[in-house]
Amino acid sequence: MSNINLLMVKYSRMESERILLRPVLLDDAEDMYEYTSDEETTRFIYDQHTDLNRTKNLIANYFMKEPIGKYAILLKESNKMIGTIEFRIHEHNKSGELGYTLNRHFWGRGYMTEAGNLILQLAFNTLDLERVFAEHDVRNSASGKVLSRLGMTYEGTRRRNHIVKGVLADSAHYSILKEEYAK
Repeated sequence: MSNINLLMVKYSRMESERILLRPVLLDDAEDMYEYTSDEETTRFIYDQHTDLNRTKNLIANYFMKEPIGKYAILLKESNKMIGTIEFRIHEHNKSGELGYTLNRHFWGRGYMTEAGNLILQLAFNTLDLERVFAEHDVRNSASGKVLSRLGMTYEGTRRRNHIVKGVLADSAHYSILKEEYAK
């Protein structure tokens, strides 16, 4: 498992039919601000951004500071950045954790499922992981639908286990195992 970071760097760019995953750049700030400033998009994740500088700081201090496993999702046809998908590796138990945000103007078109499938291919076919897991705020049922479309199994709900905008909220947990993905 020691070459995980090397492989993650090697696969810092991946593409499918309609989207490209690549590291987040400062040039993505305006596209990212379009959704980080949107109450509907950020409702179950974090406080919406009120100025572009906050988004630029997020990019510099989070996405660019430690870029491995953090991807911008771009539409290939327009080069527009429409969201992010993150994949954190937990080497001690050969698992990976998936997280994502998508501009609401692009919801319901299968882009996040397409991005998630690229991550699952990486996880199981390249990194040889045993399990990929994710969680979402129980109030965000659309996120659960994405995880189900990725072939993940609902494992249960953790009550009041994360804070969203100062309020404790419940999380639904999902996972997929290597042998389930192989089917």
